[in-house]
Amino acid sequence: MNPQVEITLALILFVPWFSILAVLFWVYPRQPRMPARTVFDSLSLATATALAAWGMQRGYHLADPAYGAMWKQVVATMGAYGMFLLAMTVAVGLRHRWLRRLRDAGAPSPEAATASAPASTREFAS
Repeated sequence: MNPQVEITLALILFVPWFSILAVLFWVYPRQPRMPARTVFDSLSLATATALAAWGMQRGYHLADPAYGAMWKQVVATMGAYGMFLLAMTVAVGLRHRWLRRLRDAGAPSPEAATASAPASTREFAS
């Protein structure tokens, strides 16, 4: 096997799963969608990918080859997955606190927007 492919095999095999998690992180919650959130989400995903690559490299080089060549791949995969999930968990928590703070700081609630709407549109909002 090509040595470079062997080192990055864990990341290559986890790209589909990382992609699913990244899409779910990007899409939910759907609102509010603002430029600052797009930047935050982009930086979070880039950081998670970089940490996964770092964890994979560290795991591959720290694994004891005495247990066999496959053990290096197992440790590399665990390192990549653990670092990706750690970064995404931190990002979800930070984003949740940030969006809640924005909402509490004065964004109008749906009830307030409905009450201030003209009477002709209020009946459709209910």
